Amino acid sequence: MNFTNNLVNILLQNKIKKTIVLPESDDIRVLEAALKVRDMGFANIILIGNKDKIREIKKDFDFNNIDIIDPLTFERFDELVNTLYELRKEKGMTIEQAKEILKDYIYFGVMLVKVGIADGLVAGAAHATPEVLRPALQIIKTNKKAKIVSAFFLMEVPNCEYGANGKFIFSDSGLIENPTVEELSEIALTSAQTCRQFLQVEPRIAMLSYSTKGSASSELTEKVIEATKLVKEKDSNLIVDGELQLDAAIDEEVAKRKAPNSPVGGKANVLIFPNLDAGNIGYKLVEKLAKANAYGPVTQGLAQPVNDLSRSCKTDDIVGVIAITCMQAKGCEDNG
Repeated sequence: MNFTNNLVNILLQNKIKKTIVLPESDDIRVLEAALKVRDMGFANIILIGNKDKIREIKKDFDFNNIDIIDPLTFERFDELVNTLYELRKEKGMTIEQAKEILKDYIYFGVMLVKVGIADGLVAGAAHATPEVLRPALQIIKTNKKAKIVSAFFLMEVPNCEYGANGKFIFSDSGLIENPTVEELSEIALTSAQTCRQFLQVEPRIAMLSYSTKGSASSELTEKVIEATKLVKEKDSNLIVDGELQLDAAIDEEVAKRKAPNSPVGGKANVLIFPNLDAGNIGYKLVEKLAKANAYGPVTQGLAQPVNDLSRSCKTDDIVGVIAITCMQAKGCEDNG
């Protein structure tokens, strides 16, 4: 059973049914994902758009039990405008600007989440990451436990003995370009919570570098070493180590040679990359060469979940991220 099916089973068995907004109703992959989720029964779906235009894209689209909201005819549009204005007026926003902004389907969808009409949003099949996450950062903001918002990929590698039965959290692989020491430590702490929630195992965190335990020395390695120290100071109970090369992080035999005293000991299931270059390249290498499933980039640290998709995503990838978003919405609800 793959990760998505397992997660869907958890949602169904625990009767966790959240409402997720899909604003990209002009993308056939999104429409197909909406139908699939509807038929699987684990989430309610709201599509943002116009029914006639949706029919032009997919003539046989079945609207049964899928809500369609058109911003231009939505009866609570003025309420959303006023709420956005109140949130952003100190930044200079006017009522007229708020009205214009909410004609954008992603901004409109994020506002549906903000006011509680929906529990989460998934987009990015047809938009770049900043177009998806900028509204979330402006409107939703961080949760009480997080200092920053970052992004992870949940990687599921077939026939793999490493990680949590072939599953890993890769962070940050989608948002923060060049994290500071403080930011890198916060990414690790938030990723530990993500690991517990989705992999259902205790996190073993590797702070990755091109060096293992002083095999090289530079500003790059020092940043990882300092971030590792900071993580330990913030949560002394976490199993975390760095700086570690990838092989020493996940392969016990290599770890015995390169880092014999490491508490991670070649058993890492959470990989913290030193920058976005490394994180993004790393996940794409694993996805393509190991034929792994890559779910994300999934945001972590927001008060309500808004998740980005890769523009190369397939329908099943969208379904997987919707399931992840439902689980995150449940977590946000539990945390108040």
